[in-house]
Amino acid sequence: MTVKPPFESVVTEHGPTVLRVCRVVLGAHDAEDAWSETFLAAMRVYPDLPETANVEAWLVTIAHRKAIDVIRAAKRNPLPMHQMPEEPTGNGVAGTDDTGIWAAVSELPDKQRQAVAYHYVAGLPYAEIAQILGGTTDAARRAAADGVKNLRKTYPGATPKGETR
Repeated sequence: MTVKPPFESVVTEHGPTVLRVCRVVLGAHDAEDAWSETFLAAMRVYPDLPETANVEAWLVTIAHRKAIDVIRAAKRNPLPMHQMPEEPTGNGVAGTDDTGIWAAVSELPDKQRQAVAYHYVAGLPYAEIAQILGGTTDAARRAAADGVKNLRKTYPGATPKGETR
């Protein structure tokens, strides 16, 4: 019989992945709020989560829903500035200066951006991405492939981790 780890351990283990997913889907400005909301929501229902559940996929699903909430709120309350005046910092990933790729990712259509984030950043299989996005496994695979194809057009040399050209 397996015992669920304490919630603190879940945050420590999966927190960085969830933050990276939030940054890819929302951008650096809104990512930390979505990350916090994800773990607040997860903490409330964690005691009822089955011990056999895929915790990472469960957290990415919650993060996806929180990201949708942020996107919807932003559409209702537009900001007066389109872009913040600060210089981008590689979306908070230490030691990187890959702002060009993240700008290209942010320009992808929603489903492509989300599929790329969930597969290449969070490492989720296409079947779980399909559950999160509400479609088929093939549609999730196609969205990720189309996203990578579009990235290669606008950002030559964009090959996601784990993929060869």
